[in-house]
Amino acid sequence: MSCCDCASKHCNAEAPKPKILAVIFDLDGTLIDTERATKGVFQEFLARYGKVLDKEREEKKSLGMTLKDSATSVVKDYDLPLTPDQFIQEIIPMYQEKWLYSKALPGANRLIKHFHDRGVPIALASNSLREYIDAKISHHRGWKERFSVILGSDQVKAGKPSPDLFEEAAKQMGVDAVHCLVIEDSVVGVKAANAARMEVVAVPPRGEATCSSLANTVLHSLLEFQPAHWGLPPFEDWVDNALPIEPIYFSGLNVNGFVSEITEDGRSTLPDQVWGVFFGWGVADMEKTYRVVVGIGLDYSSCSPNKNIQMYAVDGNNCCISNQQMKLLLVGYIRGLNTKEITSMDAETLKECKSIASASLDLPIFSHHGCVPLYPEPFSVEDVIGCDEIQQY
Repeated sequence: MSCCDCASKHCNAEAPKPKILAVIFDLDGTLIDTERATKGVFQEFLARYGKVLDKEREEKKSLGMTLKDSATSVVKDYDLPLTPDQFIQEIIPMYQEKWLYSKALPGANRLIKHFHDRGVPIALASNSLREYIDAKISHHRGWKERFSVILGSDQVKAGKPSPDLFEEAAKQMGVDAVHCLVIEDSVVGVKAANAARMEVVAVPPRGEATCSSLANTVLHSLLEFQPAHWGLPPFEDWVDNALPIEPIYFSGLNVNGFVSEITEDGRSTLPDQVWGVFFGWGVADMEKTYRVVVGIGLDYSSCSPNKNIQMYAVDGNNCCISNQQMKLLLVGYIRGLNTKEITSMDAETLKECKSIASASLDLPIFSHHGCVPLYPEPFSVEDVIGCDEIQQY
């Protein structure tokens, strides 16, 4: 056998994965969307001291820093007449008022419940202080009870990227580090998992691309996570080819099949982790209701990645909903989007997705969401906005 033959046979062979016995989650940006809930707080704080938010600089900052490191950076960058501790004392109460509005990211509740119900130990390990973690998850029903371990950076010697948080979480769960899987969204978190010798899945937002080269697996959304890939109990909640999800509500102007959100700062109201092919209902100009398939992803063809939202009428063509203001309610998930589909889905794929959406939206498990009657009866947008089940981003 030649060296070439040997290389061909073995170079692509993967080392066997260690058996996963427990899962450790990060919190902010992984399970909950604190960024949008606290939008404007930092800018408001800076204004008190006559400072202006430097958006470009803030967008370049790494996620997942400890509170003390973040405070030190802010005081220095904006030349604030405060010590880092004084900055923390003044701004934290402003954030605390907003934490109650932090929504669970798509797939978060599903994963937490699934692992708990299947007897898989789960831990929460965050660079936030423990008291802040408790405040952030207090209104998420069942979270505190389902986590075997909850740890903040003030409970270990050093926060991420040190491995201390993850190692302590594994120790308290009674599981060896090599048998733990970490789910993270930031570079510092992924580095901490690597240092702890744990397997790691990254679900990064657009600014944390470095995660791709450091994590074992990179996903766009928790909805893409497959427990069976890690030897964990598989999901059993799909209904044929569709997954029921916690409803997502947003609005925008539909122009030739693409929905443009109108926001004050030009940023999408949807987190980056809302990604894939969804279905639900759309109301055009507050009058008629349509069943729709919606593809959501990030278009990286420009210097600054933009949220790309495609919308297709399930019944008929798009002419009836083009150039109209739409209010959208998404209740089901079909699959993720690949790179080529971000700007347009091919005819065969679209036909398949429409067929799945059409069959699913006739089922009670999908049609009952959001106070929406079965198609084709119209629904009241006011009722939808007021419904407690809606996850409005």
